[in-house]
Amino acid sequence: MHKKVAFLLAMMLFISMLPVSGLALGENGKTKDDYVSLDSLAREHGFVMGASYNYNQCKSNPAYMDLVKTHFSSITCTNETKAYSLLDQKASKAAKDGMPVMNYYQADKMIQWAQDNGMKVRGHVLVWDAYMCDWFFREGYDSKKPYADQETMRARTKYYIEQVITHFEEKFPGVIYCWDVVNEAIGDNAKEWDSKDERHLRTIRSGVDNLFKTHVGDDYVEFSFLCAKDTVEKLGTDIKLFYNDYNMFFSDKRSAAIALARSINTYAKDENGNYRQLIDGMGMQGYIGGYGKQQDCLEDSHITRIEASIRLYAKEGLEVHITEMAVRNFQNDDATVALHADFYGRLFEMFKKVNSGDEKPLTCVAIWGVTDAPTATGYNYNLISPYGGLVTEKYQIKTSFDTVHSVMSK
Repeated sequence: MHKKVAFLLAMMLFISMLPVSGLALGENGKTKDDYVSLDSLAREHGFVMGASYNYNQCKSNPAYMDLVKTHFSSITCTNETKAYSLLDQKASKAAKDGMPVMNYYQADKMIQWAQDNGMKVRGHVLVWDAYMCDWFFREGYDSKKPYADQETMRARTKYYIEQVITHFEEKFPGVIYCWDVVNEAIGDNAKEWDSKDERHLRTIRSGVDNLFKTHVGDDYVEFSFLCAKDTVEKLGTDIKLFYNDYNMFFSDKRSAAIALARSINTYAKDENGNYRQLIDGMGMQGYIGGYGKQQDCLEDSHITRIEASIRLYAKEGLEVHITEMAVRNFQNDDATVALHADFYGRLFEMFKKVNSGDEKPLTCVAIWGVTDAPTATGYNYNLISPYGGLVTEKYQIKTSFDTVHSVMSK
């Protein structure tokens, strides 16, 4: 009996010495709980810290969710609040009013988690041509039938935007504090837009028609913002409305984005004949560095471009969110890891600098590459990179985290 007790006590001592899930020791011997939250430090400089999550993480990865809850206050669903995730084809076909029907089950679970844990959510995204359900644009929501006419598609788009914003605001009041109304509407090369269009509005993506532009209209971006603004005002909320895109710190896309923002804000007038401000901010996707390769990663020029872009968007009267940020790094050798940490530190020094005056144009930095992903393949490998995180895949503190935390503490 005594031997069994001794054995159990020894096992309990052994287990108590193991790293707890989400409390893995970093190289400096610290865990995430040994630091003042990154978000609290960022708020002293005028912006909040954001992260991303998916349904599986929310449901069955408590270590990741605990990390997010500890160091961030804003969170974004990666896919679950996008139209192709919410739209229900079978229910839409059966709808007596002909309007689309949404299934909010997974999204509601995620927003509920945010509400329960005192976090705010970036709504992402209402209108996006990529991966969009083709049947949404068809007569009777039937993939085998012709495309519906423009009047029908404008009515569906308006209804979808109204219903989605309203659903989340009424069920989870105040939790979603902004929406990316439209995502990635600006083309990447001259073959993807009309040469006369200074907005560079995408006509095709990878050879496929932009169905919103084709079937809703050339003004689908402006129209979507008007629908969103009308809904927000009707609800009496202060939800901010953003345009979101990648490569927004490169000059050509930046110029097109500014032209698009100006077009959005001169699209509709109030009863006094004044233009209504329909767009509140720019979401600059922060995928920084080479796509799928180390070349062009951790370059000073990126920091310079991002700073210039924040300031130029601010001159347009727009807030700026850095969204979907991943400081790419494809190598795990000591020298490159040190360079990654140094780059991350200097990036946040710049964020502090742009907000150092009375005006605070940068209001959120949302990191999607929070953790390393050394086993990632294909698209995820290329987009996020395997060693770009602030913490390892086992949630151990990295030098990058330590460096950012130190910079933000000053």
